[in-house]
Amino acid sequence: MKIAVFAGDGIGPEVTREAVRVLEALGLSGLELVEGDVGAAAWRKHGHPLPPQTLAIAHEADAILFGAVGDFECDNLERALRPEQAILGLRKELGLFANLRPARVFAGLEDLSTLRLEIANKIDLLIIRELNGDVYFGEKGIRILPDGRRQGYDLMSYAEDEVRRIAHVGFRAAQGRRGKLCSVDKANVLETSQLWRDVVLEVATEYPDVELSHMYVDNAAMQLVKNPGQFDVVVTGNIFGDILSDQASMCVGSIGLLASAAMAEGTKGLYEPIHGSAPDIAGKGLANPMASILSAAMLLRHSFGLEAEARRIEDAVAGALADGIRGGDLGGSHGTAAIGDAVLERL
Repeated sequence: MKIAVFAGDGIGPEVTREAVRVLEALGLSGLELVEGDVGAAAWRKHGHPLPPQTLAIAHEADAILFGAVGDFECDNLERALRPEQAILGLRKELGLFANLRPARVFAGLEDLSTLRLEIANKIDLLIIRELNGDVYFGEKGIRILPDGRRQGYDLMSYAEDEVRRIAHVGFRAAQGRRGKLCSVDKANVLETSQLWRDVVLEVATEYPDVELSHMYVDNAAMQLVKNPGQFDVVVTGNIFGDILSDQASMCVGSIGLLASAAMAEGTKGLYEPIHGSAPDIAGKGLANPMASILSAAMLLRHSFGLEAEARRIEDAVAGALADGIRGGDLGGSHGTAAIGDAVLERL
């Protein structure tokens, strides 16, 4: 079990440290943790946010535990050297095409959601976002029109094989949950989305045990607020998934509790909390490490098939929350290490 640990910038090292403590406490046979530099920390040390030695560690590892990248002091660097290029580079180099973002409300924290209690307590969904295609990776630029005006352009496109592989991830995930998959697109306007829908329908014939529905993205955004309990698994493209997954996190109440995975073909994945590097509180011991700890649980589940151990971690986090252990993001006063201690005690 070789796990690369890329803590990164800001609060990344603090929250990742607690996740590592939890992994080590499980006493897993053959566990090997290898650290590497990414983001601004790597740029300062090696001159690049994703240096060759870090990339080599990533290729050799079975899974990656990632902290966060981002630093205000690097905002004026050329784009290729900015900290965020580390995560984009890893996605490309490792073929991490499927982003898994679970969102559910923990018992006793329903009041943190901006939704009414009876709506918030029904949230238990998984958003699967395609990561390697769509408008983010299409041809783009700024050009001058014949009349002298500047025009920005970004090409949205998907090939059918790209849609097919993410659709399979969605259907398999639904099989392991409540058997419902909602595919989100904008097929009434976009040809890219029409192809998306056609391919998803083709793949659906291989999964007769999964109930498939389709929803336009604007309606999906509304339904996430109106009736989020209707969703089990949502599969969608890169830009729609980026927006909807952040919206779902706010419906839950705090990004400090949400983990994520970026999966390649097979079991290799990169696991990270969805929050950023928060450089304004870095080094102060104020960050909530629960999302990073829950990312470690996802790592055990999806890359190593250790369901029992993953559930132990999730139950320990839920137990700490039920006992009033809360960071500042949840209106509490517990610091990073104290929250880690509380989870370890319940583990």
